[in-house]
Amino acid sequence: MFLRLLVPLDGSQLAEAALPAVRHLAETLGADVMLLHMIERKAPRAVHGQSHLTTVHDAETYLAQVAERALPGAGTVRRHVHTDQINDVARSIVAHADELQIDLIVLCTHGAGGMRHAVFGTVAQRVIALGTTPVLLIPTPARDQVAGFSCRRLLVPLDGNADHEQALEAVTRLGLGRGAQVRLLMVIHTLRDLQQTHLITSRLLPGTTVELLDASSDPAKVYLDEKVKWMKGVGAEVTTRVVRGEPVRTIVDAAREFQADLIVLGTHGTSHLEAYWAGSATPQLARKSRLPILLVPVHDGPRGPGKERSWAPS
Repeated sequence: MFLRLLVPLDGSQLAEAALPAVRHLAETLGADVMLLHMIERKAPRAVHGQSHLTTVHDAETYLAQVAERALPGAGTVRRHVHTDQINDVARSIVAHADELQIDLIVLCTHGAGGMRHAVFGTVAQRVIALGTTPVLLIPTPARDQVAGFSCRRLLVPLDGNADHEQALEAVTRLGLGRGAQVRLLMVIHTLRDLQQTHLITSRLLPGTTVELLDASSDPAKVYLDEKVKWMKGVGAEVTTRVVRGEPVRTIVDAAREFQADLIVLGTHGTSHLEAYWAGSATPQLARKSRLPILLVPVHDGPRGPGKERSWAPS
């Protein structure tokens, strides 16, 4: 289960769009919540059109108000203001998540277009790239939308990479229960949508390439069926679908057709942002989808056993 949630807040209403999801998960999973604010060095006077929290007193008052207003009855809600001024917000979030052994970081994407913006939030982007803790990205709601969150219909794209199957482990930790639905999706490239690195082969041997693409549907179905068996204990109805097309566009269409509440992705994170984003479908999907996305950084294994958990940040 995701039993320890970290919620970084900068004092803006945009950041607070993550709170309905936090409340839902806290109530559903019985999770503890840590609200976090960090005092930035040379902070701007305003953030997203609102006064920036620049003093410890203002930040502590704000977090207390948020806990009372947005998370009543949500269980244990703790607050922490990091008083040492910092230069790198994303790196500080990751450090707090590691120190507190957080299970899930919940962030709202910022920017004029939310996830549709060219870069879907510098802080969120860097937290994903630098850390190993799963990150739930909540899109900024449109002006005519009321912020809300549901976790009853999940779309999980898979590509056959065993590393990315850690997304399935994250699904089991959401405690979906009876009535929830999970769809496992595999997208197979068409000849037109083959990546540039494969184009030479397709031009030299077009017949062979088409045969390989056609033949890949059956193994994909077998692969997904195996994952369904593995997920029997999740408590949800698990179905599969194999679709041919360009991955990002196809995932967005499949999520819309399935009426998904959440997309869950396993993704490779690295401290080198250029390497992380190069050729990655993740930022493209984040820009084109208006759904929350749970990103599960692929890592070598779980946290070391026997590590004591503590809520006392330095």
